[in-house]
Amino acid sequence: MTKRKSSALVSVFIWGGGQFFLCRQKLKGLFFFLMQVLFIGIELLSGYWLEYFSGLFSPFSIRLHGGFFTKGLWGFITLGEQAGAKGGDHSTMLMIRGIISILVLLTFIFIYIWNIRDAFKAGKWIDEEGVYISSKESIKKTYEKSFPYIILIPIIILLVFVVFMPIIFSFLTAFTNYNKNHLPPAGLVDWVGFKNFTKLFQVPIWSNTFFSVFLWTIIWAVCATLSTYFIGMFQAVLLNSKYVKFKSLYRSIMILPWAIPQLISLLVFKNLLNGQFGPLGQLLIDLGLTKERIPFLTDPLLAKITVILVNLWMGFPMFMIMIQGILSNIDKGLYEAAEMDGASSFQVFRKITFPLVFKATGPLLVMNLAGNFNGFGAIYFLTEGGPVNPKYQLAGDTDILISWIYKLTLDHQIYDMAAVMCIILFIIIGGVSFWNFKRTNAFKEV
Repeated sequence: MTKRKSSALVSVFIWGGGQFFLCRQKLKGLFFFLMQVLFIGIELLSGYWLEYFSGLFSPFSIRLHGGFFTKGLWGFITLGEQAGAKGGDHSTMLMIRGIISILVLLTFIFIYIWNIRDAFKAGKWIDEEGVYISSKESIKKTYEKSFPYIILIPIIILLVFVVFMPIIFSFLTAFTNYNKNHLPPAGLVDWVGFKNFTKLFQVPIWSNTFFSVFLWTIIWAVCATLSTYFIGMFQAVLLNSKYVKFKSLYRSIMILPWAIPQLISLLVFKNLLNGQFGPLGQLLIDLGLTKERIPFLTDPLLAKITVILVNLWMGFPMFMIMIQGILSNIDKGLYEAAEMDGASSFQVFRKITFPLVFKATGPLLVMNLAGNFNGFGAIYFLTEGGPVNPKYQLAGDTDILISWIYKLTLDHQIYDMAAVMCIILFIIIGGVSFWNFKRTNAFKEV
């Protein structure tokens, strides 16, 4: 048998055995062996396996006596077997522990496969070159080759357990019946497969609400993005004009909506536009423009127009400042050449200014569109998703998907359906953003 095969075979059963005994790489073999000891030790010492093998008790129950990996997998698969606040299983905690145990288990599986491949490569080198490589040389080569990945290991671990694990938990919740009727530890949560997805699209009250809210979410995101972008561009072009005086003063005034914290602005507008005692409604009556107060926030259509206009007031200064910076860097020779050719101001804007500005701001425009899909604050703090629509399932006329999800979770504890919509929202935003980024020239250049 060749050295490569024998080395890999030994490492299958004893991690690092091929490197240690056959390839003369003592340090590397010892490292892999310690990983095997750590893997077995975690399972044995975190459970009651040693006591069971010693005959101290019988029978053995994974629920009560299993170790870190076995109990974690059991909890992930079953989500508990015994309900009750005292001594019962907490299904969501079992799911979280199960996710953690699976992630750690996958790490050890990766090390195990790495151990076998490394043993095979070390044996292959000996078969082909007839020379043994010491652990020091092998580690040095591995370090030089994989240095970027080694540096990223702490960040990857942090991302996995701080960012990805909550995402995985939210994703898996969509396939359970985790709601107010199944709240642990008083009740157990069960896996239900695609039942929640079926309910969302086939049960009329859910499907009608979802498609109505989804349509409004698209309208809101597109209008909120394009209105702030083009108004910001219009203001930037005005400020860039040689005919405008006191540009610094004008810019300072126009940037104030962006400088004020968004929450404060929304609460001010909420009081200002209140249909019962808002000062704006009273002012319109005093001026004789209306005979009664206007329901800015309680009429379904007016409320939608209002949130778009308020968002426009808060959002256009960002694009104004950004586009003004781009305009200041455009080569003035282009405008001089266009003027000599007799081009009108509109033609100069359409052929020179807009293409150059759009090319530079395209990625940011897409990011702003994705952000408006999740524009929770602009909706919730102004209208709280209202006015209430009796035809909707726990949603109002101005609710977008993210604010509806908030109500389902915080107000009504319907976590399973909220998780389904989180997945759909992620797919939509991720898909649209990726498609637009791939079509954007600025993204291709990067």
